[in-house]
Amino acid sequence: MRSRTFIDYFIITLKGIAMGAADVVPGVSGGTIAFISGIYEELLASINSFDFKLIHVFKEGGVSKVWQTINGNFLTSLLIGIFISIISLAKTITWLIDNEPILVWSFFFGLVLASIFFVGKQISKWNYKIVIGLILGAIFAYFITILRPLVTENSSYLFYFIAGSLAIIAMILPGISGAFILVLLGAYRPILLAIHERNLQLILVFGIGAILGLLNFSKMLNWLFNHYKNITLAVLTGFLVGSLNKIWPWKNIIQTKEIEGKLIVVSEQSISPFNYIGDNHFFYALALALFGFLLILTLEKLATVKSAH
Repeated sequence: MRSRTFIDYFIITLKGIAMGAADVVPGVSGGTIAFISGIYEELLASINSFDFKLIHVFKEGGVSKVWQTINGNFLTSLLIGIFISIISLAKTITWLIDNEPILVWSFFFGLVLASIFFVGKQISKWNYKIVIGLILGAIFAYFITILRPLVTENSSYLFYFIAGSLAIIAMILPGISGAFILVLLGAYRPILLAIHERNLQLILVFGIGAILGLLNFSKMLNWLFNHYKNITLAVLTGFLVGSLNKIWPWKNIIQTKEIEGKLIVVSEQSISPFNYIGDNHFFYALALALFGFLLILTLEKLATVKSAH
């Protein structure tokens, strides 16, 4: 692989910004963005390089060799983007979800819909095992989307440590939203509030849980890609299919509960968009869904052209 330039790392930072923005939205996965932007397997391999072998690498080649082994420039560029996005966009995206939910979900629906074709076409050989894997992945992801969130907020640090571990596992999986897992656990708003208020103690506990969860789970996922790539891709494609229920733009809210002066949606149901056909938002929503869909196709085309050169 050719050596990367400053522009290459700047583009990786932009991909990190997109991943961070997606991870803030309950229903969209940063893993999906990583996959469609062509950095997913490199990300897994880089995370997987963090193990006790690094001690031997350090003794043999020092800090520079360790940095090279963990793909430090790549990870740093990506993490900078994710950090910038979460810090700067968390409040904006949550405001948009509260005030313009149909438009936000329409864009992400188009994005994820196109991602299904993008991920699925990478399966090189289809058979009944692949089809079963896709179906099971879709059923599992759909089941996650219809779970009712907890409406009580747990203040235990152990709880936030576990929440961090579970959320990061979901975040790295295309189609499974880490933010939505936090919603289900009742930890979404407390974590966003901790970011807004710079509650470093809570952020640290949550972050340690996330790091340990990521290091352990990435090894298993990396092994699956190396040994069972097609069926792994099929399951991930199924995850994307099943997640469409959560990000369907048109919803009928069935039950809410007020927590600390804010209404929390406990249960909702997908409904027909034709109920909104007379509303200007309907056409804006279609336009944004089409934009999200075409954005993925454009990214794929650009990646194909780049790899050809």
